[in-house]
Amino acid sequence: MKRKIFRTEIYLRGVKMANENKNLPMRDFSEKWENLTFANNFIFYKVLRHHPEACKHIIEMLLDIKIEKIEMSSEESFAIDYDSKGIRLDVFVKDCDQMFDVELQVANTKELPERARYYQGLMDIDTLKSGQKYKELKNSHVIFLCMKDIFEKNMPVYTFENLCLENNVVKLGDRAFKHFFIAPLCAKMIKDKEVRDFFNFLVSNKFDGKFTSDLSDFVSDAKHNSQWRVQYMTWERQRAYDYDDGKEAGILEGSKNTAIENAKNALNLGLTAEQAAQITSLSLEEVLSLKEEISV
Repeated sequence: MKRKIFRTEIYLRGVKMANENKNLPMRDFSEKWENLTFANNFIFYKVLRHHPEACKHIIEMLLDIKIEKIEMSSEESFAIDYDSKGIRLDVFVKDCDQMFDVELQVANTKELPERARYYQGLMDIDTLKSGQKYKELKNSHVIFLCMKDIFEKNMPVYTFENLCLENNVVKLGDRAFKHFFIAPLCAKMIKDKEVRDFFNFLVSNKFDGKFTSDLSDFVSDAKHNSQWRVQYMTWERQRAYDYDDGKEAGILEGSKNTAIENAKNALNLGLTAEQAAQITSLSLEEVLSLKEEISV
């Protein structure tokens, strides 16, 4: 295959770090930091952000293109409306004809196709200036490196573009592409050895060859960066704090729902509103409202 040459500019989007000092245990976070690999989103971002040549090579391997030049932007925030759904693009590459977003996805969140659609929309908004024609939109590629086969068809790579349902030979031609690389299957089924080695490193943390050896060194260097270590541990503490808040809120919501069901059952059995309120955690006003709802 003839390899296309592009001149590119790369934008890496930052991870929003929590800066609150939470009184949560530090030992577990410290041990977790020591065990991180390239398959961790934080490390993945830091390595590519600070080693643009590695980022360039990964994109070249994945899409079989040749990038002539790569420039790293100092900008680390994706400009979107304040009230829209915020995202973080791991790697956002732009050139005169193409845009590429590369994402590492460890878990199957059941919404990756929708996320790919949303990312492409944001990329278009970011690059099409006011007054420009729609024809000036760049070719758009959203690339997910997935640790699980989200489509469950046992294929290493799934590439999508918009086709006509009545005749799938007819392409829409909007130049929007979505690529899903299934890392464990790519590590076994891809013919190109360097690409296989890359995905094997992503899956098993075992390197073979110069490129994955370099990536391993970059990961080791990242884990010796004290500033990044503090950022990661602060981020993890905030995530743990948010999880506990969500868990507590879920428990409270579950208790409330149980009380409502118990009150309804009591009313249906002929108990008065006062009696139903006494045997549940609901107020008399809430029980009376339920009684009215049941009667309706």
